[in-house]
Amino acid sequence: MDFVVGTDVMHLKDEINPEEPLCIEMETEETETGTPKNEVQGFLQEKGEGSNVVFSREAPLISKESRTSSGCTCGVKKFKSREAVADSELGMKEKSGHDKKLSRQDRIELGRLFQGAISSHDWELAESLILLVDPQTLNDALCITLDAIWFLCTQQELYGITGLIKKIITNGAYDFTRAALRTSFLASCVSACQSRTMSLADTVTVMAQRLHERLQECNGDEVLKAEAGAKVQKFTDWALKCIGFHSRCQGNMDRVNHYSAVEIQLQLSAFKTFLDLAGNQLTGKDFTEAFDAACFPLTLFSSSFDTGWASGISATVIQGLLGMLVEGGADNVNQCFLEASRFGSTELVRILLQIAQRNSLDVDVDLALGFASHYCKIGTMECLVEEGNARAFLGPLMRAAERGCMQVVQWFVKRDCRDMELCLALTAATSCSQVDVAAYLLPHVPQHVLAALSIEILKAAGERSGGSLDGVAFLLRSDFLGDPAATYAVADSIAKSDDDAVTPELKAFLRKHWSQAAFFDGLKQGHEHYMNLMRILKLGGSPICLRDLPAPLRMAIAYLPLYRECLQTGGRLLSQRLRGQLVVAVQRLGGQVLEEVNQGRELLAILESHLPPFLVQASSVE
Repeated sequence: MDFVVGTDVMHLKDEINPEEPLCIEMETEETETGTPKNEVQGFLQEKGEGSNVVFSREAPLISKESRTSSGCTCGVKKFKSREAVADSELGMKEKSGHDKKLSRQDRIELGRLFQGAISSHDWELAESLILLVDPQTLNDALCITLDAIWFLCTQQELYGITGLIKKIITNGAYDFTRAALRTSFLASCVSACQSRTMSLADTVTVMAQRLHERLQECNGDEVLKAEAGAKVQKFTDWALKCIGFHSRCQGNMDRVNHYSAVEIQLQLSAFKTFLDLAGNQLTGKDFTEAFDAACFPLTLFSSSFDTGWASGISATVIQGLLGMLVEGGADNVNQCFLEASRFGSTELVRILLQIAQRNSLDVDVDLALGFASHYCKIGTMECLVEEGNARAFLGPLMRAAERGCMQVVQWFVKRDCRDMELCLALTAATSCSQVDVAAYLLPHVPQHVLAALSIEILKAAGERSGGSLDGVAFLLRSDFLGDPAATYAVADSIAKSDDDAVTPELKAFLRKHWSQAAFFDGLKQGHEHYMNLMRILKLGGSPICLRDLPAPLRMAIAYLPLYRECLQTGGRLLSQRLRGQLVVAVQRLGGQVLEEVNQGRELLAILESHLPPFLVQASSVE
């Protein structure tokens, strides 16, 4: 059963020319790829690739000197001196920078200057640099500025960043789609990194491991999966490097800054300003894809979240961001909700439940429960039931029983499933020969339910058995009706049935082992076996005279195979065939007649008493 949740392909458009990167540390690949989330599933498509997107990995825009110095040496004087150098190198002429195409080196230098100006909050320098760039670089500047909003801490910084965003848009930036998707992905990473105190190095490790696990959970070509994973890893590496750079500039060495409620509101206010400025340039599809991009990192970080993270201050940013995206027209809340359930991203499931409730949106909690249970995400299952009020237990319970997933089956049983649900789950486990699960479920199904549906249970189990009837044999050996006569009678009834719904395999199995005819056949086999023994004693030509052996050894030669076969079957009841053979054996040994259907184990005990103890003990160990 495949629970892959499909998603609309997201477009993270990056129009940067790969031959003219924004800074020396930026790499672009003009290939057909998917955005981070869809790279994981995009390879499942027919072409093995995602949408027509240009993938970009952008490291923090800092100079080599900045990386080698301690902390963030982004002084205003340094950047102003650089501006003078840049003016000379760029050969400023009377015409505006927007009327020309910058060279690769020009863009590298401008990128360094602009990133440094943003990091040091030198808004005047940043605005002056805007006048030097070409349209393509202006779009890059919009992305860089928008990314910085998730690290602002004061009202003054808010005014500076929003003013700069307005200036960039006024000067002709137009790629709002890329800016929105990229910053949504980054904001999610920032929020997730605050889930607990850990270094960015730990975060990179956690994210890489989770990405690997997620790819393994998907079906598809291994080569394409590896390519998708590499592309997604590049993008997440960029996001984490960006977080690390801003954190160092704020004085946090290799730690993610934890923002207060006031600071988070400032950040969300800046994002809202961007959305207002973008206006109808952002379509409903853009908001949907940005929502997708924001949800994706949270599925990778889910294993590092503390319980209750979704209701804490660290999740406030992502809650506010997703809420604004929904208000803008994102229509994939349910889609992301199902996928988060599949991958066990419990805290994201909580957030999406809250967003759905606030916006009166429908999310399919019952289908989500099916996803979570299929992949044994117990924590997510608890969230869906307790907070999402999921109540459709039957389907997930039956599938878990069929797969033999004991942990999920036990979880559902403890949730007070209805009697009929338990009975159907028992049937499912029986049909798939999941004996351990059937043994666990059997005591939980009331006897009156079993009695009323006994024939249907065995018929259904046989019909869906796929060739193995071990589950059916288990129910019969366990005396599932609690009455040997009734259990034997049900088996005999089906063996004699003319109902076309009974599979020939089930009918033949019951007729051979569990029917009344099987009992008589066992009696016949027992008599024939005894007669053969007598012939050997009287006429056998063996050098060893059996008559001269001690009686226990003679009994062992005659009946040890039968004893071991009965012992290996286990359960409360013996098959009718074995019971018939035991009846004859006990009659020949001691003259007792024990043919009552409930005396099978008594017959075995009598036979055991005639065997040598050392052979009995050896058989028990085996």
